[in-house]
Amino acid sequence: MSPPVITRFAPSPTGFLHIGGARTALFNWLFAKANGGDMLLRIEDTDRERSSDDAVAAILDGLNWLGLDWTGEAYSQYARADRHREIALELLDAGQAYRCYCSPQELAQMRETARAEGRSVRYDGTWRDRDAGDAPKDITPVVRFRAPQHGETVVDDQIQGRVIYKDRDLDDLIILRSDGSPTYNLSVVVDDHDMGVTHVIRGVDHLTNAARQSQIYSAMGWTVPVMAHIPLIHGPDGAKLSKRHGALGVDAYRAMGYLPEAMRNYLARLGWSHGDEEVFSTEQMIEWFGLEAIGKSPARFDFAKLENLNGLYIRKMSDEILANALFEFLPYSELPDDDQHKLKQRRQQLERALPVLKARAKTLIELVNSAHFLVATRPIVPDEKATLILQDGGEVLGALVDALEEIDDWTTPSIEAVIKAHAETNQTKLGKVAQPLRAALTGTTVSPGIFDVLAVLGKVESLDRIRDQLK
Repeated sequence: MSPPVITRFAPSPTGFLHIGGARTALFNWLFAKANGGDMLLRIEDTDRERSSDDAVAAILDGLNWLGLDWTGEAYSQYARADRHREIALELLDAGQAYRCYCSPQELAQMRETARAEGRSVRYDGTWRDRDAGDAPKDITPVVRFRAPQHGETVVDDQIQGRVIYKDRDLDDLIILRSDGSPTYNLSVVVDDHDMGVTHVIRGVDHLTNAARQSQIYSAMGWTVPVMAHIPLIHGPDGAKLSKRHGALGVDAYRAMGYLPEAMRNYLARLGWSHGDEEVFSTEQMIEWFGLEAIGKSPARFDFAKLENLNGLYIRKMSDEILANALFEFLPYSELPDDDQHKLKQRRQQLERALPVLKARAKTLIELVNSAHFLVATRPIVPDEKATLILQDGGEVLGALVDALEEIDDWTTPSIEAVIKAHAETNQTKLGKVAQPLRAALTGTTVSPGIFDVLAVLGKVESLDRIRDQLK
């Protein structure tokens, strides 16, 4: 019977949760869920100078926003340093590691000589078989892993296939620094073994690390987890993903008004596919997800596709759920606190407007901006374009007020019928009526359909806003 599937997401807390890390977390989460297993969260904080509590908080916040949970606590790799040292000493006692007394100057000379001779820059094994009695007194040694020198190390990767490394190209890596602190490759192996990780799913930039780590597993007599190295994410132009392409933190995407459901869907499609399906629920992702459907080629991040997908999710959402999402987003919007409060107070009015507002919106920012007319403070101060329209449209508005005043059934169809009849009677194009109305009611020249705006605002508020402008 196979052991239960255990994956892990292991970010370094040196900054925000970037988009590549978010996709790695998603793939680990989906694979665990698809196989009835668990995803662990391990904060790889051994680099004490670059790690920060703020970065840890940003990572946890980003994962929670994306809806990706994990089993148990979030482990700190640094907190397990004693266990890592213990294994390093075991390797030392077993002859699988040795102390290296090279000075910084010697290592620099080693690198310089290798470059001059056109060789790869790697440790040359000076202390590999040297008598410790020759050790200088003024050097505190590091501990190096005694890597195999002859033969091959094979990584049977679920995505990249069979990858072979010549042992002569993998030098004796440091597993304990001179201050006794363990290094990344040792810590990762010990943690993955102790935590029972069965599948290591991470970026292809860790493929060489997989070879080094496999050697440590072998030296300890431990089973190597199943390896799966996912391709990197590039920009739409095929170049390495940068800030101009969207290499931002997950928090930035939330602030730009993207929905977590849409982000999950979009990230899943960056490298993984299920036939020609483009839009799928989280439940479908879990049901369909498998490593065999992840391609080798870099995925391409495209803001336009993300926006279109986000707009689709906005339109598919029920008005109640979308209102909840909008209110959760409000603190990240630029809407003044007072207006945020008003919008929440007018929830019923907002929900009535959402079917119209969400028809064009691609982000929650666009949705908030289009809903702003609901809470605009009277008298509304029109923007520059609206002001010009109102200068010429006062007579039109004045003639229309009496017709609007006579409407008893203040609904979109009734409003539309009255305004169209008024325009026809006065031999005026509908646009000549609608534009001044829009400017008076919203202070802008862009809004949802004017009949819907009138219906949502209500009769009293609509007429008061028009009269404000006539004054």
